[in-house]
Amino acid sequence: MIATVTLNPSLDYIANVKNFKIGALNRTTHELILPGGKGTNVSIVLKNLEIDTMAFGFCGGFSGYEFERLLTLNSVSSSFIYVKDGNTRINVKIHGDCETELNGKGPKISVKELEELFTKLDKLNSDDILVLAGSIPSSLPNTIYSDIMDRLTKKHIKIVVDTTKTLLLNVLDKEPFLIKPNKVELGELFNVEIKSEKEVIKYAKKLRKLGAQNVLVSLGKDGAILVDKNDQIHISKAVGGKVVNSVGAGDSMVAGFLAGYLKNNNYKDAFKFSICAGGASAVSHFLATKEEIYNLLDEIK
Repeated sequence: MIATVTLNPSLDYIANVKNFKIGALNRTTHELILPGGKGTNVSIVLKNLEIDTMAFGFCGGFSGYEFERLLTLNSVSSSFIYVKDGNTRINVKIHGDCETELNGKGPKISVKELEELFTKLDKLNSDDILVLAGSIPSSLPNTIYSDIMDRLTKKHIKIVVDTTKTLLLNVLDKEPFLIKPNKVELGELFNVEIKSEKEVIKYAKKLRKLGAQNVLVSLGKDGAILVDKNDQIHISKAVGGKVVNSVGAGDSMVAGFLAGYLKNNNYKDAFKFSICAGGASAVSHFLATKEEIYNLLDEIK
């Protein structure tokens, strides 16, 4: 089973607005309300690929009930802890001439509620894979992902971490199975602006030396680069066509990577599936289906 942890999930309100203007009345032409959060997105794509998955995390308030309802509609099994203080955040995504986002801060997590999550994760075993993904509520320490990995060390679970800045740096010495920064996030880790594929590879290799087993760097419309556990470099252009909704494309890459790896136990196939899953989600209004992902496999070069 692949377990995902989303400590700060969301309801994503996605609104299409023509000629969006700040400080003026704007009307939508189309809108969607979707379950959000990086780990949640990974679970949905895994479920679409018919891979056993369970979503963990925290939710709260009226928006928490709707979030869980939408997960159920997407056939994702979940075990979220309902917190007392605050609501599941509502993130607003405005699609106009460009994409504008407004993200909520999320609920407050108590020590007792955090311990409930630890107890749930303690039931995982060495055959499972754990994905720790996304931002965290301000009430949690920036060592939270590292703390979870420390707690599970003796279980020898493959752990994927998809987050940014200090949250990511704090886990590198725990040797995560996979990390997936995008090009901008990769540069932020080293306080540089990355402009070329050569630089992407250079800094991805540095993350390998710091402990990450596999480093998958998403490049948006330019594709992705993987430096794998064997220090092999995989490069691919993006597939899929015109981008419709970039939200969740990176998370879909994580799901695709794991699906490809489990299928044939090699990093080449993992990389191919990651590219196709990310590309298929980018050209969809929500997240990629199995058919959409497989339809892109022949495009990979």
